[in-house]
Amino acid sequence: MSAAPKSVTPPSPFKVAVRDLPATRTVAVSAAFVADAVKGLPLRDALDGDAATLDDGGTAVLELYGDEENVHVSGTVTGKVTVACGRCVGPVGLELGEPVRVTFLPPHSMPADDLASVEDVELGENDLDVYPFDGETVDLEPLIREQFVLAVPFAPLCREDCLGLCPQCGADRNHAPCVCEKPVDPRFAALQGLKLPS
Repeated sequence: MSAAPKSVTPPSPFKVAVRDLPATRTVAVSAAFVADAVKGLPLRDALDGDAATLDDGGTAVLELYGDEENVHVSGTVTGKVTVACGRCVGPVGLELGEPVRVTFLPPHSMPADDLASVEDVELGENDLDVYPFDGETVDLEPLIREQFVLAVPFAPLCREDCLGLCPQCGADRNHAPCVCEKPVDPRFAALQGLKLPS
């Protein structure tokens, strides 16, 4: 009786073995990966519908080489991530294509703060350029994930002159003028019926 064949898990496109360095890695970034990366960001969660169906994603082209026990990575992560406009909550497609230059360090070389819990870490100016790895395999997934998160500004706009939503009725003032009357300041409400002698 023969044993059932073992299922072989395909290698992750994000993982590179140190023994294979130097190496060039091109990774296709799917819409589902981007949706998972930016899940929980308020301006992403404000979008209606299934975020995985958006035209998001991209490509990472990265060069890796070893230097004693460290691994240096450089290249670009290009693509698109869609979030809500900070004024009208309509979709805004943000393009990314910044160059990437980071160093992966083995755990014993990482600054002590980087191994602490997230609540206890204070990031310094250069801390975003350092990632841990186990000494044998470099996992590019956290680096690529972070590039999509960092591409989202604090208050993105669909266009510079976006008129936003009416604070009273919620209508999008970019599509039609709002007919709501400006509310009376409650401090002056008592004066509203006052008639001055002519």
